Amino acid sequence: MSSTISIFDTTLRDGTQGEGISLSADDKLKIALKLDALGVHYIEGGNPGSNGKDIEFFQRVKAFNLSAKLTAFGSTRRKNSIAEQDASLLRIVESGVPAATLVGKAWDFHVHTALQTTLEENLAMIHDSFAFLKMKGMEAMYDAEHFFDGYKHNPDYALAALRKAAEAGADWLVLCDTNGGTLPGEIREIVGRVRAELDTPIGIHTHNDCELAVANTLAAVEAGARQVQGTINGYGERCGNANLCSIIPNLQLKMNYSCLPEEQLGTLTSTARYVSEIANVHMPVGQAYVGNAAFAHKGGIHVSAIMKDAKTYEHVQPELVGNKQRILVSELAGQSNIISKAAELGLDINNNNEKTKEIMNRIKELEHQGYQFEGADASMELLLREAFGEFKPIFQVESFKIHVERTQAGMISEAIVKLNVDGQQVHTAAEGNGPVNALDNALRKSLVQFFPQIDSIHLSDYKVRVIDEKDATAAKVRVLVESTGLDNSWSTVGVSGNVIEASWEALIDSFRYALMNMVKLEISGNEKSERIGLSNH
Repeated sequence: MSSTISIFDTTLRDGTQGEGISLSADDKLKIALKLDALGVHYIEGGNPGSNGKDIEFFQRVKAFNLSAKLTAFGSTRRKNSIAEQDASLLRIVESGVPAATLVGKAWDFHVHTALQTTLEENLAMIHDSFAFLKMKGMEAMYDAEHFFDGYKHNPDYALAALRKAAEAGADWLVLCDTNGGTLPGEIREIVGRVRAELDTPIGIHTHNDCELAVANTLAAVEAGARQVQGTINGYGERCGNANLCSIIPNLQLKMNYSCLPEEQLGTLTSTARYVSEIANVHMPVGQAYVGNAAFAHKGGIHVSAIMKDAKTYEHVQPELVGNKQRILVSELAGQSNIISKAAELGLDINNNNEKTKEIMNRIKELEHQGYQFEGADASMELLLREAFGEFKPIFQVESFKIHVERTQAGMISEAIVKLNVDGQQVHTAAEGNGPVNALDNALRKSLVQFFPQIDSIHLSDYKVRVIDEKDATAAKVRVLVESTGLDNSWSTVGVSGNVIEASWEALIDSFRYALMNMVKLEISGNEKSERIGLSNH
């Protein structure tokens, strides 16, 4: 590969400025360890003096021997003051981190309007602050705030700000597109001019207000930047920061730069999804490289082609970034989709199998009724296994009843469920904070006496979608349930004109899928497998 690009992750600082994102000190520690395992070079932990969570984080992270350089964030000294007495700079030094990033103005408009000081004083603030950090033996990075806007307005002053940081010993000059309004061609041209003027290594920090943060970062690297700043999943203020989950594989797989060791690049998808879970922000399914649909194929012609050679419709091997190919089965599916999906499950079918045609017609009929299986892989697997005689339901539902009552204490929901489990009738009742929760509790209560591991399964997401809004309250609804447990997660679907019945369908599929996998893991021997409807294959 060609030269190395230093990856600077600011998820724990800039990423937390995104709307709806709030990380505790525990959350930040978990993410820091995950980022360190990914192999990024710098982890910006926040401002060690700005709030209690950041102070706690910097104290606790010392117990971990991170390979990445932990970096503190702050700003240049206050105007008309002394760097050695600046509280923010002192807290950075006291935090004990090996590196620091200081933000300082590079746009004369901001110096006059935001700082309300002179251009000369701002340059002195930059110089004094970096000289102080270098005197303390720290690696120091200058985040030149609004650099590109400043350069377009007054290039001489923007360059003067960089020179002052460099004169004071700054190790990196990071050019920031703070408002996210610069275009890739401008980025490439301006970074090239800076490289021609200065010898200090250049970094790039872009925002996504024009949906160009990744493109702008790549343009800067082409022009000579050697440090890239960004966040996991592009979290950040307004429209977000540059997304490292796209930047890293683009640089390494497409542009031949070295960013991460190959085996660690293979953990990129799991890292992105882990961070989204901790941040409690759902990832877009179509997110490049790491999204659930990034390598998903639905059209029959596409699937037929990738079965011959995946390169026909995949720009890289999904395994390189830790993702995987997915074949979606829907009303658009051809036989190739069914064959590929069945092969993935170990089912023995072929192009001429009449059963394949039957299943395809059945799926199209169900999707016409409102079902969607591309987001409900568990329901699809049950459907395929049952059609090929690989699965028989472990329990049968005889009936269920819901009772909802309003009392002085509020609304109370009770569910009564009758099941037949391996020939034994089970009759249970349970309350919940709503009808669906009551059904979930009653079903769980019925099954846990036979399958104790049911206790480890919980419903992690529940979505209701009206299929045909013009029918108003008589419309059909589609319910998608996501469940978690057994070191896995899976999704199931139900459809009905009654939201409780649709929810019940999705819940039943969820438990049947879980039990099927429990049995496959725990029960061996032909006799037991035949009893619960699983053949060995």
